[in-house]
Amino acid sequence: MCAAEPPVAEGDEPVRGPVGPSGLLDVLGVASVVLDTEGRIVLWSPQAEELFGYSAQDALGEYAARIMVHEQYLDLVVKLFADVMETGEGWAGAFPIRRKDGSTRLVEFRNMRLLDDEGDVYALGLCADQTTVRQVERDVALSTRTIAQAPIGLAVLDTELRYVSVNEALTQLNGISAEDHLGRTPRELLPDVDADAIEGALREVLRTGDPLINQRIVGRTPADPDREHFWSISLYRLEDTTGTVLGVAGMVVDITEQHQAAVEAETARRRLALIADASARIGTTLELDRTARELADVAVPELADVAAVDLLEAVVEGRRSSLGPAESAVIRALAVRAAHDTEALDAADQPGQVARYGADRLVTECVRTASPVLVTHVEEKDLPRIARSPEAAVQLGRAGVHSYLAVPLIARGEVLGALDLKRTRNPLPFSEDDLLLARELAARAAVQIDNARWYQNARDTALTLQRSLLPSHPPVTGGLEVASRYQPAGASAEVGGDWFDVIPLEGDKTALVVGDVMGSGIDAATTMGRLRTATHTLASLDLEPTRLLEHLDKITEGLDHSIATCVYAIHDPRLRQCRIANAGHLPPVRLRPGHAPELLELPTGVPLGVGGVPFSTTTIDLEPGDRLVFYTDGLVETRQHPLDERLAALLELLDGPDRPLEEVCDLLLRTLHRPENADDVALLIARVLTPG
Repeated sequence: MCAAEPPVAEGDEPVRGPVGPSGLLDVLGVASVVLDTEGRIVLWSPQAEELFGYSAQDALGEYAARIMVHEQYLDLVVKLFADVMETGEGWAGAFPIRRKDGSTRLVEFRNMRLLDDEGDVYALGLCADQTTVRQVERDVALSTRTIAQAPIGLAVLDTELRYVSVNEALTQLNGISAEDHLGRTPRELLPDVDADAIEGALREVLRTGDPLINQRIVGRTPADPDREHFWSISLYRLEDTTGTVLGVAGMVVDITEQHQAAVEAETARRRLALIADASARIGTTLELDRTARELADVAVPELADVAAVDLLEAVVEGRRSSLGPAESAVIRALAVRAAHDTEALDAADQPGQVARYGADRLVTECVRTASPVLVTHVEEKDLPRIARSPEAAVQLGRAGVHSYLAVPLIARGEVLGALDLKRTRNPLPFSEDDLLLARELAARAAVQIDNARWYQNARDTALTLQRSLLPSHPPVTGGLEVASRYQPAGASAEVGGDWFDVIPLEGDKTALVVGDVMGSGIDAATTMGRLRTATHTLASLDLEPTRLLEHLDKITEGLDHSIATCVYAIHDPRLRQCRIANAGHLPPVRLRPGHAPELLELPTGVPLGVGGVPFSTTTIDLEPGDRLVFYTDGLVETRQHPLDERLAALLELLDGPDRPLEEVCDLLLRTLHRPENADDVALLIARVLTPG
């Protein structure tokens, strides 16, 4: 453990106690020699013994000139000694001496006359090896000039943490003169810097002796009171050669520019990462709502505490929109996201909600001008222009919204809506850099949103066409109870060309049709409509299934090389038979009471549109209670499972108690149709009724 720190005299203050020795004299090795008036040695210090090589026993009583002086300079030294003793004026100089071992050494001398209390006169000689003296002088000069000329701030503080020395660089960093530093502590000089951290570090270094390297502190000094600076400080304990603690030396470097550059580099890295993240996460599907949610998720919390994605209602409906200066904006909320629970969520329009924003609202200004709107510091008067209602403005105020940014969503030259951003907990206001990042995100997302919008519009159109072309049949017809379903493909794919039909024929007969036009979208739906119309026309001619498929095959060949699969069956209740022809379609399932469900063994045939291959008809018996299940491949086909496995699953589901047909339809769709399946489904089930 270190000894208790000795009190120190400061300036003109009285010494408050004993002071520890300095190590400088020990470094110099100053020798003391006292001579009488005749030049004999009467006192001989241990340092003299070391310097001249003579012990006290050898030296005491001997003439100093014989022991201490090189014979070459004997006369000169004797004369100088006589002058000192006669005049009382001291003498200083350096000349060689001859050591006891015969070697020579250049020694610095300080000679002066002494007078004791009895009036006797003596001579005191102080001697030191000149090489050592010169080395100490060089070290002091080097240290002094290094400290004075160093480009970094240097300071020495005593054990009471008061400045005792500072260089010019530190005075410039602090904006305080060297004189004003001395005797004062960092806390007294720099109140706008973290004094607790600085003093804590200084005391820790004093206590342990462990250096502190590159600790970062922040604050303001009189040199630049209006700007926050960052400094790196390094501290180490000062001790003399005896281990006495003298204080703490500190080095200070202003790293404000480096810190700012590092912050900017980190900000740029994070922004690039966010943009890369946005590219990967936004637009993973063609679902409009999901794409909007993905944009909001990316923006929170990196860019904002609360993010909302809103589209103009006209844009959602597929129309172009342009707003006049006094015109309100009708906006549909697609997504809202918050980094934490906040009342700002309650103030936001919920997804799916349509609201009218007046011409004075900031989001209206954003979509009308196609330009960002930035309110760096939101004041109370700004809230009514941000919120959808006075009540919502109050909620935003309570939530602590202090900065606001809206950027337009623009794709292919059309304003779609806006990305609305708010900050509540993040204390920093939106900056110009944030604005650039938000615009980049909005630009990337807008294209994805526009793609999803057009896809959804096209899909809705195709689905509307598809549904309009599908039949609305009675539940009972021609001795059959019939149930059907049409399930569009998942939202990630377009509507297909699946269809079914129930066509009453003469003689209580009924035609049952299920088909699938290859392809998707409006073209497939249109082709399906044409084939369905042709099937109705041909069925009215009471053609055999094979003949009807032959005609459909020729018609399909003329429809821009379209291809379709189809099963066509005619049920005759009087004969209790069903005649079926297949054009490349999956086989129907027959269910008979007391028997396991079975896939009908039909000649598969080739799809419609291939041409040149004859079709064949298969006749099966159908008794009251028997059921036929027709379906398209979207019900059973997946990318993960073999078709045989999926057909077996279909048969297993059907191998159960006799349920209502509507319930069976729901069961099959619920169990077999996968949400991610990129194909639609047509399903038709018919049960033979008991006559009468």
